[in-house]
Amino acid sequence: MILPIIAYGDPVLRKVGADIDASYPNLSELIENMWQTMENAHGVGLAAPQIGKAIRIFLVDTTPFADDEDLSEEERTFLGEFKKVFINAKITSETGDEWVFNEGCLSIPDVREDVFRHENLTIEYLNENFEPQKDELKGLAARVVQHEYDHIEGILFTDKLSSLKKRLIKKKLENISKGKIKSDYRMRFYNPKKR
Repeated sequence: MILPIIAYGDPVLRKVGADIDASYPNLSELIENMWQTMENAHGVGLAAPQIGKAIRIFLVDTTPFADDEDLSEEERTFLGEFKKVFINAKITSETGDEWVFNEGCLSIPDVREDVFRHENLTIEYLNENFEPQKDELKGLAARVVQHEYDHIEGILFTDKLSSLKKRLIKKKLENISKGKIKSDYRMRFYNPKKR
């Protein structure tokens, strides 16, 4: 089932996600719904807070980057096969030079900005079968994971912008939080009066 994506301004996007265990209700259905929702919105990652759940789960599918001719054959091959679920993830190290890439977010449509992130990371997590995993990632795979990991820490990519950039996009963010935008996918906007 395709779920609505939570828009900028909803407090759930600012919550640090809680760890879950294998008894989490309807977990396999939740994961399947997240895949469908992400694919419907043409995203490369989706975190549980973006569908209204403050839990530590996100998924990543970098296959759209496999067609990028600017990348090496090795990178394209890796990105074309990188599709994973991350549960209770913990980044244990970030190394290498910080590099810039133009990022966007399904919860913040029509806003794209250059964000600096470390080139390499090590992450420990559980897969959908609750088996312990440890990955060492670099480049675009690391960046997508860092972006989604930020979501389960209550951080948005706009938080990483300079104060000048934040001022320049302030009106756009206000419009998103008020629902004054159009998107190609279902969204849910925060309405404090309904809470």
